[in-house]
Amino acid sequence: MNTFQAIVLAIIEGITEFLPVSSTGHMVIASAFFNIGDDSFTKLFEVVVQFGAILSVVVLYWKKFMDFKRVSFYFKLFVAILPALAFGALFKKHIEAVLEKPLFISIVLFAGGVILLFVDKWFTDKAIEKEEEITYKKAFFIGMYQVLAVLFPGLSRSAATIIGGMQQKLTRSLAADFSFFLAVPTMAAATLKSLYDIWKEEPAVLNTQGINFLLLGSSIAFVVALLAIKFFIRFLQQNGFRIFGWYRIVLGAVLILLILTNKL
Repeated sequence: MNTFQAIVLAIIEGITEFLPVSSTGHMVIASAFFNIGDDSFTKLFEVVVQFGAILSVVVLYWKKFMDFKRVSFYFKLFVAILPALAFGALFKKHIEAVLEKPLFISIVLFAGGVILLFVDKWFTDKAIEKEEEITYKKAFFIGMYQVLAVLFPGLSRSAATIIGGMQQKLTRSLAADFSFFLAVPTMAAATLKSLYDIWKEEPAVLNTQGINFLLLGSSIAFVVALLAIKFFIRFLQQNGFRIFGWYRIVLGAVLILLILTNKL
């Protein structure tokens, strides 16, 4: 990986992290395009910069996220993250193998796009508008939707958890908010696990240049995500998921064609 590639991947991450289009899928495809997808540092970079982007949630929702008087809020996030932690540990090798298969991710991008075309029509009965009304049971089921994104890279963690929230009768905006909050502990855990694994198996990767790339990428992803998250919330409230569905379908179809014709 060079500086240009690190910057491009970080910008892609910042733009796509909070959109229901799969930031992981976009970065894996971009890495394949750069021919660095199989590199162990690239895989670490793709996880760490996601956490950099996720930190924008803490900044934008500082008062709400750091309100320690609302202890139940943190317990709900803990309950919601448990399924992803469990399935992530159980299927670690499967996930790593899938992340090395751009064709699989492209197919998931396409299929996920088809689903997004109908989401707004499926979940019209919304009754929960405040976070305080989210029960632990609902938080757990939203977390189960996140498992789908863990097992099928390219599906989109934000899409899965927002849809999960809407299925649990949350409004689109509240489902998006809870999805963003849930992303913080989820990606914090994923980042710590990835750093630990690389430190244990390939410590040489964490040299000065590697650390500088991680800091650069995380910083860029953080700044770009600050802008993207505001756009997404406003757009989602006004328009829904349909346009993102068509985007995924077109992108997935093009990528599948390029891969099958050995042009990617």
